Amino acid sequence: MQLLLQAAVLGIVQGLTEFLPVSSSAHLILVREVFGWGLLDDPHWNMIFDVSAHAGTFVALLAYFWGDIRRLISAFLVSFRAGVGDVPERRLVWILLVATIPAGIAGWLGENAIESFFRQLPMLLASLLVVFGLVLWTADRLGKRARELGEVGWLDGMLIGCAQALALAPGVSRSGITMTVGLARGMTRETAARFSFLLSTPIVGAAALFGLKDAVGGMGALPHGSLPTLAVGFLTAALSGYLCIHYFLRYLQRHALAPFVVYRVVLGAFLLVWFAR
Repeated sequence: MQLLLQAAVLGIVQGLTEFLPVSSSAHLILVREVFGWGLLDDPHWNMIFDVSAHAGTFVALLAYFWGDIRRLISAFLVSFRAGVGDVPERRLVWILLVATIPAGIAGWLGENAIESFFRQLPMLLASLLVVFGLVLWTADRLGKRARELGEVGWLDGMLIGCAQALALAPGVSRSGITMTVGLARGMTRETAARFSFLLSTPIVGAAALFGLKDAVGGMGALPHGSLPTLAVGFLTAALSGYLCIHYFLRYLQRHALAPFVVYRVVLGAFLLVWFAR
């Protein structure tokens, strides 16, 4: 029962923080450090549980944006026959594909090394929470917030795609940094978030797929009866992720990102003091 409770909490943390601009990787590391939960102490558990939680957030993305994804796939296929032209959906799908490349290359080259590095430097992780929270606040305050999804261009995609690669460092936040650049480029808050979520779909899916490939070989090392724990992590991440996307997009239609900035700064400052002691 204790493992199931831990899995449920970690799944909810993953589902919420994957899409809110607060850094999911930082929160998962901090939950482990603060509570000292044994669930993530074993390397096999750590890898396989993370895969199941990432798969849950991928399912949340597919479920919420299925209509958009289906239209983008159709536009992608049509573009081979009719070209991209000035059709917004055909242009958007290619922009998303190109924007995925920087993070894909960065993740392939050094995701594990980067995360291991930051696990050993919690003060740096806490500092990144504060610094990139303030950068997000600046973009939210100064951005024109006028451009919609159909107006996203190639330069927007490349800049946001390069920014997404920075999110491999825990504390930066993938959604936070991509929304920051989107806002700086004049997008509305909802448009910046929607583009960020669509852009994350192939990355989150690839992380789950490659993680599954690596995890299969370690399944035999799992304790007996651990599959229910993995299932709980998957289901809670999927459900909390779906609800988070839905209500976060509705929130952004009328409200600023200041509460998330305050949360990042307060949490980062607290952790700086905590780790310094």
